[in-house]
Amino acid sequence: MAIAQIDTSPKIFSKSAMTSNAQSDVTQAIASLYRAEWGRIVATLIRLIGDFDVAEEAAQEAFSVAVNQWQSTGIPDLPRAWIIKTARYKAIDRLRRRTRLKEKLEWYAMSGLIPTTEEPTYDTDEIPDDRLRLIFTCCHPALAIEAQVALTLRMLGGLETDEIARAFLVPTATMAQRLVRAKRKIRDAGIPYKVPDTSDLSARVDAVLTAIYLIFNEGYAATRGETMVKADLCTEAIRLGRLVRMLMAPQLPSEVTALVALMLLHDSRRDARLDEAGDLVLLEDQDRRRWNQQQIAEALPLVEEALRGGTGPFGVQAAIAALHCQAARAQETDWLQIVRLYDLLERLQPSPIVSLNRAVAISMVDSPQTALGLIDELAPQLDGYHLFHAARADLLRRIGASASAAQSYGLALVLVKNDSERRFLERRLREVQP
Repeated sequence: MAIAQIDTSPKIFSKSAMTSNAQSDVTQAIASLYRAEWGRIVATLIRLIGDFDVAEEAAQEAFSVAVNQWQSTGIPDLPRAWIIKTARYKAIDRLRRRTRLKEKLEWYAMSGLIPTTEEPTYDTDEIPDDRLRLIFTCCHPALAIEAQVALTLRMLGGLETDEIARAFLVPTATMAQRLVRAKRKIRDAGIPYKVPDTSDLSARVDAVLTAIYLIFNEGYAATRGETMVKADLCTEAIRLGRLVRMLMAPQLPSEVTALVALMLLHDSRRDARLDEAGDLVLLEDQDRRRWNQQQIAEALPLVEEALRGGTGPFGVQAAIAALHCQAARAQETDWLQIVRLYDLLERLQPSPIVSLNRAVAISMVDSPQTALGLIDELAPQLDGYHLFHAARADLLRRIGASASAAQSYGLALVLVKNDSERRFLERRLREVQP
């Protein structure tokens, strides 16, 4: 079968001449494309190729090719389409080298996945659920729940293995093994790449919602890098949440609505979370005039709607976020009600992270000393989590135990990977040092 070569003729590329800053422009364009479009690119490739590993590897290879090629040819008019097209041919090359290649390529051709005379339209938004298909494939009940969520974060969110491992509080090597096993299970079991029928949605919705929220969390508080916020991931997670909500209507689980509300409320504070230098601003110090009141106004009725439908973990978290957003000043925050909600959340979804947040809320109602006792009980589970040490350091700072606070800030600095958070912790450390 003849396979057409990649078309790199001038019609694909911008006609503008490359400037002296071309290398920087190309690097920024590729980084931005990766952050914003990774999930869409991989989802499209999986539909075209039918293999998770090949799609992911081909996408990575296409980005690598772009780094060098765009320096001389210019940034394409349709960068995402260029990446998908290049990755598709890279994937076909990989398939050619595999055993039983002839049979597999013939099957693809018969299925219409590799057209011989006509190129597919690569840069289209005609069906917004390519990524939904990917989420529901990853969240098939044949996979363990942890594997479902982890695979979705990798394939759709573009999160690195160590970032996913942090979300699950497990070693990176453990998470890497989970991802390999999950992709193998999808391939060997022939799990279909589609959004399931309405009758099958409920079996997967919990994992789907968890995956979407973890994608949002990585955007809201990035594991590593120069900036604390990855707005594109937040936007994508909210978009996916809305799509799932639309997909599951009219028999809509309250937790779907609650998740959309929760993400909207958290995201409403985005512009106030960093100062002009890109440094972290704590919730209590944020300029609340910079909060997105339109998003808050949209989210608050959704919180009420979700709670009327039942009380689940996302509903409780959305109620907590709503109390923060309804307080005109930090001093007016209803911390007592927030503690009560964390009490409920701890019963619904017990985890050391929930207990840590509950302890911080208790420090605002009772005392830092009381909260310290609760936090210290979590040390065996959270010793490798930088926010555990940061929270402990803050409580110690508030009671005047500067030396102990400095020690905990030091431990947090060893573990933190995000530059914005690191600068904040370094500033706090200087404040408590003699």
